[in-house]
Amino acid sequence: MTDTSSRENHLLITLDVNGEQHEILVEPRRTLVDVLRHDLGLTGTHVGCEHGICGACTVLADGKPVRACLMFAAQAEGTALRTVESLGDGCGGLGDLQQSFTEHHALQCGFCTPGFLMLAEGFLAECPDPEPDEIREVVAANLCRCTGYQPIAEAIGHCAARRLKEK
Repeated sequence: MTDTSSRENHLLITLDVNGEQHEILVEPRRTLVDVLRHDLGLTGTHVGCEHGICGACTVLADGKPVRACLMFAAQAEGTALRTVESLGDGCGGLGDLQQSFTEHHALQCGFCTPGFLMLAEGFLAECPDPEPDEIREVVAANLCRCTGYQPIAEAIGHCAARRLKEK
């Protein structure tokens, strides 16, 4: 006998994550960060405060940074999601933003790094030639206890300049 009572309160959703479609049966109350990590195995998205304050869970939804701990997975249906796993160069190496973070020592413990990378990726898509003050304002949205933010801001500025030069 199959237990259908546990499935009655679930939704079958389709998520577009990093260009791949995933059909997932979820409880309506499951957060996007939990589904990304536990159902899809995308553990680069970190769970920090679970209140939307720290930014460790930042992903891109239709190109805009969102806190995955504050969004229900069901809300993300029909949205193009990108996680930090999408930033590589496609050959197993680092993408340009990740490389810039490495070059500028913009990570120490690394816990906040995926959130900063996704925040920066969304920001640079919208503002490809940012001023230093704009970068500092954006990075202030996420929390880091190790780097003091200056290396993060420098890494983002360097990546922006490199991208402009390559155009």
